[in-house]
Amino acid sequence: MAGTPPLDLGRRERQIMEVVYRLGRASASEVRAALADPPSYSAVRGMLRLLEDKGHLSHAQDGIRHVYFPTVAQDDMRESAMKHVVRTFFAGSVSAAMASLLETTEEPPSDDELDALSQLIAQAREQGR
Repeated sequence: MAGTPPLDLGRRERQIMEVVYRLGRASASEVRAALADPPSYSAVRGMLRLLEDKGHLSHAQDGIRHVYFPTVAQDDMRESAMKHVVRTFFAGSVSAAMASLLETTEEPPSDDELDALSQLIAQAREQGR
């Protein structure tokens, strides 16, 4: 994960990245079609180029169009984002971050989710995290 780009994304950039991750590969017109209240086609192209400059995307030529794809696995980006959130908003406290997640969800966690969390906590204890 050392190569994960920094989390320097604006709201619209995050939306575009979500579309590209969901589709796997996408042209500017495909991204634009998937966005709610999309900006102009040229604005989407500009944001795709900016995301490429930031290291989040790369592109391949497909005839006359560019097809963009993520440069970092979505799991690696999620991990990087979570580390950033915990560090920035919870002073590095995993328990404070988890408490906030549990307090702010609209639906309480299911028994299966709570069991999965319990297993993760037990694994972390065994590994001496």
